[in-house]
Amino acid sequence: MKIVAFSLNPLFANKVNGGGTRNLQKVVTHLGQLGHDVRVLSTARGDTNEPFQWHPNVTVEPCLRFKQPFPGPYEISHHDMAFNIQVLGDALMDADRFYLHDGEWLCPHVHDSIPTVVSLRDNVYPESMLGGFNFRADTLIAISPYSRDLYLATIGRSNRNVVERLRTIPNGIDAEFFSYQPPSPTLLEFLRFNPAGRRVVLHPHRPESSKGMWQTIDVAQRLVFDKGVDNLSVLVPMWFDVDISEEVSDFYESVKNGIDERGLTANFHFHPWLPQELIAQYYSLGEVTLALGHFVEAFGNVPYESMSCGTPAVVARVATHRSLMPDELVDKVDYNDVDAALERTYEILRSKARTSAPALAYIREQFGVERQLDDYADAIVNAEFSTPRGPIHRPLTVHTRYKLAPWCYQSGPSSVYHDFRAEHVEMPALTSLLAQTPTPTARSAEREGVDRREFESWYEEGFTSPLVG
Repeated sequence: MKIVAFSLNPLFANKVNGGGTRNLQKVVTHLGQLGHDVRVLSTARGDTNEPFQWHPNVTVEPCLRFKQPFPGPYEISHHDMAFNIQVLGDALMDADRFYLHDGEWLCPHVHDSIPTVVSLRDNVYPESMLGGFNFRADTLIAISPYSRDLYLATIGRSNRNVVERLRTIPNGIDAEFFSYQPPSPTLLEFLRFNPAGRRVVLHPHRPESSKGMWQTIDVAQRLVFDKGVDNLSVLVPMWFDVDISEEVSDFYESVKNGIDERGLTANFHFHPWLPQELIAQYYSLGEVTLALGHFVEAFGNVPYESMSCGTPAVVARVATHRSLMPDELVDKVDYNDVDAALERTYEILRSKARTSAPALAYIREQFGVERQLDDYADAIVNAEFSTPRGPIHRPLTVHTRYKLAPWCYQSGPSSVYHDFRAEHVEMPALTSLLAQTPTPTARSAEREGVDRREFESWYEEGFTSPLVG
């Protein structure tokens, strides 16, 4: 079978720029191993503009014209977009299936005549969001239960294709690769770091404030000056676009200035972005991995890859991290609760704890990579062409039932945390009403003494969402 795949992200022969790309490589390589002929079309730029192989049956062609570096990939001319449509359209002429990775191709008419599978890898960037709302293909893959619930509560309100064709396939973690691997001289030379006598904390994230950089700095400051961990080393990878992106270089400059102002320069070590073959050793080198940001992950690989290598993680209760693993198996703290994050991190360092056996078993059982790849192959190879269904509009009335939105949770006796606002908000009227009626209507809320305008404002601000179906 001939399969065409699309990636808006640039792809490289010898480095992986994040979890989404890593999963794309796994999926298409698995398809190649099954004997299918796979062409992956991706964005070209100066450091990746020639075809290369991920497998004898998998050819990556960096040929598309989208703006680089991010953000704003669609900030291109009409003729560049027409070029992209021509290239993809030509590739699909003799293809049997189209796999749209991350949903970021925003002209769905180009693939309307071929069985198409879309997976959404992200819940933040506008291209992925619009790709979801544009969905009119044959299968839509959510990569976590949280993301599934988010899509149903938003896209599913007006797009019946999503409700009927949504499938949940969690990311897989290769337990054979992501297992404890003693750090080699090659890794330490690459990092230019000597761990002897150091307490090592990892912050292996992209250069975005939403990924928790400043929260990691807050915890480090408290570890050093309140807990006396003066031999602390926080390892931070430098994004490989730092030399071509002013936004990225400005971010690192502001971070390093902030670290210096707090007297922590000796406690942070910045190093190059890691090649994939060293990442398990890197996780194994750490004593604890921090994921304390407010980024609304669709899955969020880092903490669970780290735990699979034996290194515990402390995660903020944001988005998918609230529910991906049970509370007793991973350390969770409310977003921006530096006191709690400090205590969890310090206890892991003090006790020299490693990932518990039950946590390791849960990761292997629930996030097995074999299951993920088999499910993707089934979804793509067995996709059948389905006529796009038209939109549906459901008016909101006084009888419409609402619930606490899946991107919110009650974070205190009367407070609600909102993933997309990244804040805890005191909402005693809402929490009191939901305690009495989990799915109130405007009419029933009025009977409980809630003003109609206040009830409507909860929906308008995204704290509640209408029930679908």
